[in-house]
Amino acid sequence: MSLLDQAIVGLLPLVPKPIVRRFSSRYIAGDDLTSAMRTIRRLNSGRLMATVDVLGEFISRLDEANATAAEYERVLAAVQAERLDANISIKLSGFGLLLDQDHCYRLVEELCRAAARRHSFVRIDMEDSSCTTDTLNIYRRLRAAGHDNVGVVLQAYLRRSMEDIEALLPLNPSVRVCKGIYVESENLAFKDPDEIRASYERMVERLLAAGCYVGMATHDPALVRSGEALVRRLGLHPAAYEFQMLLGVAEDIRQRLIDAGHRLRVYVPYGAEWYAYSVRRLKENPRIAGYVLRNLIAGR
Repeated sequence: MSLLDQAIVGLLPLVPKPIVRRFSSRYIAGDDLTSAMRTIRRLNSGRLMATVDVLGEFISRLDEANATAAEYERVLAAVQAERLDANISIKLSGFGLLLDQDHCYRLVEELCRAAARRHSFVRIDMEDSSCTTDTLNIYRRLRAAGHDNVGVVLQAYLRRSMEDIEALLPLNPSVRVCKGIYVESENLAFKDPDEIRASYERMVERLLAAGCYVGMATHDPALVRSGEALVRRLGLHPAAYEFQMLLGVAEDIRQRLIDAGHRLRVYVPYGAEWYAYSVRRLKENPRIAGYVLRNLIAGR
């Protein structure tokens, strides 16, 4: 990462929203459900599955949580009506996790019921470490209530994640494994990239070897290769796992995976809260921030 890229990241709060919007158009489907559906149709036509994220998290009022749940039900209905290959991903902080956990649970349980009626699936995203235990507890409550069409996410950079896997294994969970993006203290999270990769590989292998369905969410070429090698070694059918990537990222790698016969799901975010999501993406990948600014300066 160049010094210029680092400087740009530090100045992100001063970047005008139209410039951020120009960057975000590659990574966000748009402001509304119509735009998201258009993106899903395009992905499906290219043999790619989708998972839809309605942007908005860490809400401050329960009526916002109710509105988020209602929007997700609109997503489920639209996907069913058009017979698209897509499910949904939700962040519990957007359903009131930090305000009223029982209210959050009721909303998510009803969403799981709505998804089941449409033969669909709900993925509970993982947020920062302050939400990890409560998120896993709600996942366990849902499974105990008989909801099998729900999965969770575990982050490879958290030191606790292997223990969480062992605790969840009796449920035969569907797990998305990702590196993790939130800023955490060293006592909670690995900092060295090689340690994070090693943790990721251990987690994926443990879950797949135990017969769990795994979404390998990564754009890291080394982890993609190790994932391919692992499923070959275990002799797994492509229906037993999938790769997952963000919209607009590593499109060359995802095409190679599809051509090789793997299933791949693309994370499709949309909604009015596009700005916060876009800034986070830029902070995660400073090289992209520098690339965007240089192209703008060049007039391209």
